[in-house]
Amino acid sequence: MTKKMWGGRFKKPTNNKVELFTSSIDQDKKLYEHDINGSIAHVQMLSKQGIISKTESNKIINGLEKIKANIESNRFILKDSLEDIHMNIESALIKNIGDVGKKVHTARSRNDQVATDLKLYTKSSLDELKLLIISLIKALIKKSEQNIDVIIPFYTHLQKAQPISASHYLNAYVEMFLRDLERINNSIKLVDSNPLGSCAGAGTSFDIDRIYTSKKLGFKNITRNSLDSVSDRDFIGDSIYTCSVIMTHLSRFSEDLIIWNTYEFGFIDIGDEYTTGSSIMPQKKNPDILELIRGKTSSLYGNLINILGNLKGLPTSYNRDLQEDKHPLFSSFETTINCISIFIDLIKSIKFNKKEINKNIHSGFMTATDLADYLAKKNIPFRDAHHITGQIVAHCEKKNLKLFELELKEFRSFSNKIDADIYKVIDNKASMDSKKSYGGTAPKNIKKMISLYKKIIKTSLS
Repeated sequence: MTKKMWGGRFKKPTNNKVELFTSSIDQDKKLYEHDINGSIAHVQMLSKQGIISKTESNKIINGLEKIKANIESNRFILKDSLEDIHMNIESALIKNIGDVGKKVHTARSRNDQVATDLKLYTKSSLDELKLLIISLIKALIKKSEQNIDVIIPFYTHLQKAQPISASHYLNAYVEMFLRDLERINNSIKLVDSNPLGSCAGAGTSFDIDRIYTSKKLGFKNITRNSLDSVSDRDFIGDSIYTCSVIMTHLSRFSEDLIIWNTYEFGFIDIGDEYTTGSSIMPQKKNPDILELIRGKTSSLYGNLINILGNLKGLPTSYNRDLQEDKHPLFSSFETTINCISIFIDLIKSIKFNKKEINKNIHSGFMTATDLADYLAKKNIPFRDAHHITGQIVAHCEKKNLKLFELELKEFRSFSNKIDADIYKVIDNKASMDSKKSYGGTAPKNIKKMISLYKKIIKTSLS
């Protein structure tokens, strides 16, 4: 018989290569606190139900708390031969308090134990992620309030489109991160069911109280099917997907800011403390943080494919393949949390460079659509108005003129519907102010949206 806790039916010891190959301690050691909390709730329930005595329960709990203290003070030695954090803790418990420690696993399997630990970790990480996303949104709202009157181009196909408020641009990302907040809340809802007590997959003949352990561990619900409980890793896929979409938004945001930070654009200045230099070129001030966020996003996509690929062909119930679910989960949360945290600081350091923006704000015929709308409002069919405006733009390009530099008689050579009031229409600020449709870039709209965002965030924190 081997010395393994499960070694009763084995005659030969486990091969050393097998021990190293099957060990997951380098990953699941992160679960130690959740594992101990789960075990404490479990033995409290066993005592309440009369399955073990109160004295035994107290002794086990004291033993677990000492192990937790030893882990946190780096006085706990982890062994690959014990496979994982769960067996390492249980083995140390038995060694420290004797045979009573062997009762900790009564009416429990590693299958439901691991699933519980993972859900507790995921809940905790989602809570942290939620607070960070809210902090990011609040930072963007503040930056938005400060830049309502700054006019910038927005781009389609990376060519100038129309003038908008810089605040309107920032609010676009507020909207994206608000959707991310909804996804986080949904992921929290989906993970908030306690699998503890499902045992290996069939349940248990012991008279356990799963409602009690659920309340102790802070779960709102209890899983309804023991077989599904031990094999469910949907919540990992959901969480990694949520992180992936957040990183997509951060990456797109970073890309814009990287471009805007170039000398060619010069729209923004990033604080020195959030940029780096070159080993050879003294003039360089590089947006490395933004580039790294953009690069790290790909690893999240890899994690999502990893977990989906792992799950797609598994027979129902627990399989050892699921040991590989931890790295993509841990990595996704750690990367996303770190990226949001530093992005918040970087955003706070950014200033819009009005002088540089204004140097080029009149190029690109950004108010051409306003000219076409002007004609359409004078009862010219929009397609005809579009065509006329296109001819005017071509004429300006040929003569190297901007729209507002055309004389009225030149405008009227294309359409006698154009009057002197056209110059008010093709002004950048007038164009921005005119976009009063719900969701448009008019400053009055923006101010209303900022007030709405503040209410949404306040509700999210309550």
